[in-house]
Amino acid sequence: MTTETVIFLGVMAYMLIMLGVGYYASKRSHSVTEFMVAGRGMPIWLCSMTVIATWFGGAMMLGGAGAAYDDGMLGVIEDPWGGALALLLIGFFFARMFRRLRILTVVDFMEQRFDKVAAFGMVITTLFSNIVWVGAMLVAFGVVFESLTSIPMEQGIIGGAIVVFVYTAVGGMWAVAMTDFLQMLVIMIGLIVLLTVVMIDVGGWSAISPHLNENTFRMLPLENTGEEWLNYLRAWMIIGVVDISAQTLCQRVASAKDERVAQNSFYIASIGYLFFGMIPIFLGIIGSVTMPGLESPETIIPALAIEHLHPLAIAIFVGAMLAAIMSSADSALLASASVLAKNVLPLVKSDPSPKLSLLVARCAIPVCGVFALVVALEMQVVFDLMINANILGLAAIIVPFIMGLWWKKANRTGALSSMAAGISAWLITLYVAPELPADFIGLAASFITMLLVTPLTQKFDPPRELQDVDGNLVEISNRLGTLPLFGRSSIRE
Repeated sequence: MTTETVIFLGVMAYMLIMLGVGYYASKRSHSVTEFMVAGRGMPIWLCSMTVIATWFGGAMMLGGAGAAYDDGMLGVIEDPWGGALALLLIGFFFARMFRRLRILTVVDFMEQRFDKVAAFGMVITTLFSNIVWVGAMLVAFGVVFESLTSIPMEQGIIGGAIVVFVYTAVGGMWAVAMTDFLQMLVIMIGLIVLLTVVMIDVGGWSAISPHLNENTFRMLPLENTGEEWLNYLRAWMIIGVVDISAQTLCQRVASAKDERVAQNSFYIASIGYLFFGMIPIFLGIIGSVTMPGLESPETIIPALAIEHLHPLAIAIFVGAMLAAIMSSADSALLASASVLAKNVLPLVKSDPSPKLSLLVARCAIPVCGVFALVVALEMQVVFDLMINANILGLAAIIVPFIMGLWWKKANRTGALSSMAAGISAWLITLYVAPELPADFIGLAASFITMLLVTPLTQKFDPPRELQDVDGNLVEISNRLGTLPLFGRSSIRE
């Protein structure tokens, strides 16, 4: 039996297991709340793992390793450094408030705080970012298949898409969380095994370090220019700040059984994500020495697996890579479907029944997936797709979103003006100064505009108070993430 056959059979077995988990989880997804947020009953061990898995996708396993192969640590500021920062910020500043709001989508919050126009902007941003994100994951799926089995990338993309569409549509959040848990175990084992074997084969770190570029581990810009620093700050914020408003992460907060679980799941996930995220980064750096001149740096981890692992171990490691890819893709698909069912469906049919909402949520998953499939087949670059998924969020959404939670004076006029200014500055910069980070310039315009417009419009546009999904005022005191890791505390269920 050839290596390719072993890998192919191993992958097929893994896909069948994921479908089986999805079917099992479907027995717990009979309502919209169960489908979207696991009935708000997820324990800390499961919630932490699904948060890590939501982030730990093909962008890290392939794109991150490839970026480190080319540029060292400066190439991966966005991810995993930015990703870990976002999880930490959510745990400390946002998890408890998100849980109190009892929202199903981030669009719910924008509509309650700033009205329907702002909510529509959030719908567009959320759908765009998640569909592009899924596209990046499907590209990663295709890269793995092509690298290790010689199956054309397009066929791998389509095959992976079908499996993810099916188990996510069938089981919803419970399926996503359960498969995430299994997938993260496989990912962790696979990465540790590959790193250990590679380090033994190459003779340890002492054999690698003398051949590295002196800037490999540099974490500050190489040149002290305004343009370099703008792009550097943008790298930290494009994921590290923008994804505070990510629907995928909001759903994890809403799925936690209480505030303590919501808060601490993100603390645990931040540490776990950065720790395991460093493994593919170091593999990419090692590969830059042992396998220089790769035509496609994003294939460095599959190349290392082929070079250093036994065929059976390769099959297991392929399962780890596919696990990473699917754990991100399923979360983004569920996020898009939740927004369509919860926030777009009522625009088409007023007061839809829970049964109809659940049906639309299930059907929206393959529909969004088809759009992601088109993106994947057209673009076929993992890391760039992942980063660019957040451009609209950085330019126009994140400022009103954060200030809506933390600034009592934040109002509709200020938020809409902020969004309009951010979009305008982004588009103008793209045309006038394309060498600058246009979305980061949009962020600055958005922030300044909200600070200026909001105080001037308080009299004719008084701010709305924060309310939960039932219209009750939300307690805004004691909101920082200072609850203990263990033990019971006075928190809201």
